[in-house]
Amino acid sequence: MRKEKSSFFPLRPQRRLAGKQRIISRLRSIQMIITLTFTTVTVLVAVIVSLMLYNKFAATAEENANLNMQQIIEQVNYNLELYVKGMQRIFETAEEQITGSPSILSPLLSERMEMLMGSREDLVSMAVFTPEGDYVVGTPGQELRRNTQLESQSWFTSAQTAEEISFSAPHIQNLFKGHYTWVVSVSQTIHYLDNGTLRSGVLLIDFNFRTIDELSKQVKLGKRGYAYILDPQGNIVYHPQQQLIYAGLKYENVEPVLEYAYRSYLDDSTGEQRFITVRTLERTGWKIVGVAYYDEIVTTKRDLNQFLAWFLGAVILCVIVVSVLMSARIASPIRKLERTVKLVGEGDLNTPINVSGAYEVEQLSKRFNLMLQRIRQLMDQIIYEQEGKRKGELEVLQSQINPHFLYNTLNSVIRLAERGKTEEVVTMITSLSRFFRISLSKGSHIITVREELDHIRHYLVIQSFRFRNKFRYEITAQPEVLDCRTIKLILQPIVENALYHGIEMMPDEGLIAITAVLREGNIILQVSDNGLGMSRETMNKLLSGVSRSEHGSGVGVRNVNERIGLYYGREYGLGFESELEEGTVVTITFPAGEYESPGNGHKEGAEL
Repeated sequence: MRKEKSSFFPLRPQRRLAGKQRIISRLRSIQMIITLTFTTVTVLVAVIVSLMLYNKFAATAEENANLNMQQIIEQVNYNLELYVKGMQRIFETAEEQITGSPSILSPLLSERMEMLMGSREDLVSMAVFTPEGDYVVGTPGQELRRNTQLESQSWFTSAQTAEEISFSAPHIQNLFKGHYTWVVSVSQTIHYLDNGTLRSGVLLIDFNFRTIDELSKQVKLGKRGYAYILDPQGNIVYHPQQQLIYAGLKYENVEPVLEYAYRSYLDDSTGEQRFITVRTLERTGWKIVGVAYYDEIVTTKRDLNQFLAWFLGAVILCVIVVSVLMSARIASPIRKLERTVKLVGEGDLNTPINVSGAYEVEQLSKRFNLMLQRIRQLMDQIIYEQEGKRKGELEVLQSQINPHFLYNTLNSVIRLAERGKTEEVVTMITSLSRFFRISLSKGSHIITVREELDHIRHYLVIQSFRFRNKFRYEITAQPEVLDCRTIKLILQPIVENALYHGIEMMPDEGLIAITAVLREGNIILQVSDNGLGMSRETMNKLLSGVSRSEHGSGVGVRNVNERIGLYYGREYGLGFESELEEGTVVTITFPAGEYESPGNGHKEGAEL
């Protein structure tokens, strides 16, 4: 029992301390601070706004309510005006595309119309019709229904009579199969080219009425107030209680509304006093009508008066004091944290973050420091691994090419030696030695363009003995290109491919032309031959690595392309142009750069 007591009682101070720390951390938590602060600030704002509203508008509550409703209706009118303006812009864009197209049936026009349809979610359909109602062109994928009685539809007749763009009342669009959507149709007579002949027609664009409906539904004028829309003929375009209107259970006195484009007045035709505000859309002639009930305005003034009588005197002082203290307590550490994090965001990953204040802010600064340390470690690791991987890939790819060169060259030397052609063998061995001197390049992967061209010249000298009287070659280069740097051994696989697959099987003499030029900051090496050429499928297989010829040229060409991509970037590499029985042109592109020798820093290269 004594041992239990001796082990139990010393834990009480620790538990008390832990409980105290938990209480302190909760009191210091940013959640508690934000809750208290925003509660008091909200109450303060509510009180101030209420007092300002009462002092300013108590004597003129009716006029102010009317003004408020006018502002809301003006905003609705502005939003709808912007939306209608956007509809008109889409229509004008479509008209420009159609009238500017060389042919109404151009595939490019069809593609542009499809892109225009995809630019907005509320676009339903787009089409062009002749004055007789025949379908000309429209959005790809839509099919016209039969017996649409298109000539009698309002949008079609108004487009032929009106000089400007016509906006229809909302209706169900039944022209196209699968489309039965409430739309607003925008139409106008336009002119277009059909096989060189200028014709006239009606351009139709249908916009989903849902957007206008959603804009109008958001209008709230008190608890019972609302807004509705009329067209110039007095037909209801939108009403929040449209079903009651159709059933005859609700009545709207629209005659005074139609008399003016802009007015506000008091109406009691329904048995209740209502404030009516009217605004008119310029482009469509639609009238936005706002309705607010007078009894709600009187109730608001009375409730506000009772509320402020007991609330303002007791609360206002406490709210101000608490708001100032709490806002200062929150703002100070967060501002300090924000300044420090901004330095990190600008790229200084070595900036330590030491912020005191709320419990969560302190924990955030500690975790952020750990995160920065881990990021620096991972960045260093990634750089080290990527450099090693890049170097290894370059060495492996280049080592795949060197045995390929030696195999083909030695075969040619052996065949000449068997024939007893000593002088030719000496010439070939001399060229071979120079060939491999450049190939080795003291272990460097980068040489000058001059050396690369000299390297391929020696290769062609060797191959000219094997293909005697079979081909001739030309090597030309701009002087400013010769001292630029390049990856070595990029021309030999291309030339070898031209020999074995383009010229060897030709009955006539072949020609291999090699050029090197500087163009817009890039070096362009081009190898062309007048050989047998190849199909597009074969060209694709060469770079994809699928092709495997008996001479292995597919491996060499693919590795040249991969080496250039690894060293300079994937936007550089090989390009092919070829026609069967006409020849092949291979273009090598990579960025220009001055060559500097690793040993002494001066330019070096072999003479052509």
